Amino acid sequence: MQGANSAPTSGLVSPSAAQAAHVTVLLDEAVDALAIKPDGIYIDCTFGRGGHSQKVLEQLGVDGRLYAIDRDMAAYATGQAVNDARFHIEHLHFSELNQLVEKHQLPKVDGILLDLGISSPQVDEGERGFSFRLDGPLDMRMDQTRGKTAAEVLATISEKKLREVIKDYGEERFAKQIAGAIIKERADGRTITTTGELAKIVASAVHKVEPGKNPATRTFQALRILVNQELEELSLVLPRCLDLLAEGGRLVVISFHSLEDRVVKRFIRAEADRDDLPANFPVKAADLPQARMLSIGKAIKPSLGEVEANPRARSAVMRVAERTAVA
Repeated sequence: MQGANSAPTSGLVSPSAAQAAHVTVLLDEAVDALAIKPDGIYIDCTFGRGGHSQKVLEQLGVDGRLYAIDRDMAAYATGQAVNDARFHIEHLHFSELNQLVEKHQLPKVDGILLDLGISSPQVDEGERGFSFRLDGPLDMRMDQTRGKTAAEVLATISEKKLREVIKDYGEERFAKQIAGAIIKERADGRTITTTGELAKIVASAVHKVEPGKNPATRTFQALRILVNQELEELSLVLPRCLDLLAEGGRLVVISFHSLEDRVVKRFIRAEADRDDLPANFPVKAADLPQARMLSIGKAIKPSLGEVEANPRARSAVMRVAERTAVA
């Protein structure tokens, strides 16, 4: 029997085979960075398969609360199976975080976690359309209940726009050749409906392949970011997270490519530099908005041991910031 001050068990369900294949990246580091208070209120903005959430619940007391959101229906279903009165999950996108706040009448919270990117189950299920290794429908939507699939996007996008997407989101130097090859398929009356078809077209257009990397890697990343509006969603949620945090509350963000990390880094820096003014500035710093967020330590990357055990962790970067005095 639990004591009056002891925390209940997390109630997370046993993982399925797909869930078991997912290894949570920077698990201990991320939860430690949140500096969990037993009676605190926390939000996991990317529930995934519940790795971080379970760890948070283990550290919460009976009066603590954890709220989660996820746009992926499989992740949402996993969260719904959690049997713990301290936990609540909603099927929402980052940009819809306000709906969680309004539904549960949340006050200021003590910590928010964003674990960006895609999960192993999404990549390892060919029918989701994220993987160039597994042939399946060219979908790529994290939320399969709405929005256009990657196949639908490719059926209408202009060559100029496609070239920009592959170059900017995929950081692909052969963007022009790849976009041209894709549009040529469309001009010839052929539709690209599977991941296998797209991977072959990309491979035919890439003249020099990086050692150990599939030629379709960057193009698939670019299309995934476009289809899911990942950078736009991230840019919208960060200011909302800041507004939600109580004084001393922590924001922890794990990103998996330089584009995401750049958005996070710039956001934290901009909030920290609000009162960093030159001595001869015509307006007194006290009369301007003050710093609202300060970075905690340097960016954290997975240890060599974690990368060896889980190669998908190799590109992860975690940044932590703390809310300063609330104006």
